[in-house]
Amino acid sequence: MFGAGKKIKKEIIINAESLETRVAVLESGNLEEFYIERPTEERVVGSIFKGRIQNLEDGLQAAFIDIGMKKNAFVHYWDMIPEDAARLEAEEGVQIKRPRQKRFGPGEMAKRFPVGSEIVVQVTKAAIGTKGPRVTANLSVPGRYLVMMPGSNLKGVSRKIEDIKERQRLKKVLARLPVLNGIGLIVRTAGAGARKVSFVRDVRGLLEIWKDVEQGIREKPAPCRLYQEPDLVERVVRDSVTEDIDRIVIDSREEFERIRDMAGRISRRARGRVKLYDGTAPIFEHFEVERQLENCFRRKVWLKGGGYIVFDETEAMVAIDVNTGRHKGGNSQEESIYQVNLEAAAEVARQLRLRNVGGLIVIDFIDMKQRKHQNAVYKALKEAMRTDKARTNILQISQLGLLEMTRQRMEESIRSTTYMDCPYCQGRGKVKSALSMSVEIQRHIGEVMRGHRGEKEPLGVKISVNPSVMERLRTEDEQDLIELERKYGGRLTFLSDPGRHMEEFVITNAQTGEELYSSVE
Repeated sequence: MFGAGKKIKKEIIINAESLETRVAVLESGNLEEFYIERPTEERVVGSIFKGRIQNLEDGLQAAFIDIGMKKNAFVHYWDMIPEDAARLEAEEGVQIKRPRQKRFGPGEMAKRFPVGSEIVVQVTKAAIGTKGPRVTANLSVPGRYLVMMPGSNLKGVSRKIEDIKERQRLKKVLARLPVLNGIGLIVRTAGAGARKVSFVRDVRGLLEIWKDVEQGIREKPAPCRLYQEPDLVERVVRDSVTEDIDRIVIDSREEFERIRDMAGRISRRARGRVKLYDGTAPIFEHFEVERQLENCFRRKVWLKGGGYIVFDETEAMVAIDVNTGRHKGGNSQEESIYQVNLEAAAEVARQLRLRNVGGLIVIDFIDMKQRKHQNAVYKALKEAMRTDKARTNILQISQLGLLEMTRQRMEESIRSTTYMDCPYCQGRGKVKSALSMSVEIQRHIGEVMRGHRGEKEPLGVKISVNPSVMERLRTEDEQDLIELERKYGGRLTFLSDPGRHMEEFVITNAQTGEELYSSVE
């Protein structure tokens, strides 16, 4: 059923396991998007909470709200007051001219939102590192075809729907939908071509959700959660089952039945695209997703033309370096550099989506002398980022050859959620060399032996070290150690301990066993 055959243009592969669900979006077999979710990790982005204001910081122009999580949520003052013009700008939004962020005077917000008062907010960004979640009072709940915005009267059509006749049709459909006053609606991209009955069904479902939220606002004590976005599988069906998806393949019968039911509510054709994987090999191996994932999350990513890019992810920013590597194409050096940079621009856009990298990103393209080449690479990156669902802001390549951009960060990157800092190097990616350790050990031996000068008995010490360091001391630094013994009149004994970290050593008194120094913190 899933053997080698004609290439499927676009497909969604779902690997559902008890501890983890993974979703891969493939285009002609190439991995373009990747999502991962674990039931043991709390899902908060998109959730609506009834919170309690803990404190107001006029200097920061922000408030901290207890929403029942370990860390208080953070909200800017201007996001505490719902405004139509502050809503849904990017993925499904209408082009809106946002008002300038108003600055509130000392005590002004305290009158409207006293400490201890309740507020209904929605999480726009999960807690990352030491920072708590980011929230807003501008609420939005996505459906299949519509996004509902309680507290707004805004009605609009996603700007990604460009056909003028279709936009006019959708605006007429919007005007006739049975919506309560004070509920705004935006038609999502998936709404293009959908029948009016589909919108009516969608809006009814959204109003039912809001009805439950309103009941929670009235009856539940703060802090509490009023609404939670559905799990990853359901979100994929809701957001990704469009006409350009050829099939969805899943390896769990239980999830297969659930997805078919959800897809059946969209259309009979959508239901027929859902397939159950029954192969012997793991589903991600069969579709060669596992191999592509291994290549994607390496620090160095090779390009097809022989160049490569290097990713360095820190808490504050991501630095991406582009190199020519083994590239040999082009009629001249300038042409070769241009080709590598063009290829790198497309791959960087793909990698940012796959890794879910956010925040400040700096790309060090190979220096290009011609301005037309710089502009072409900039445009190529912008074009490649068009399919990205996260908001991005891309600046022109600077005189230093650097391109700066930002990408909306809503959750931890894939790297942060799937990897932990190496317990050996503590995340540095490097350990001290054997030479550096030899220098450090000799320095501390001298310090210990100086402290015992003048005693009747010469000091004998034992030094326990890693075998790699021991090899260095024995073969290259023996004369220096003999000189140490002569200088301080002591006796040195070295022990090789395979269980010791490369950077770990312990100095003890050979007579008493007393620990004189340890590099372990």
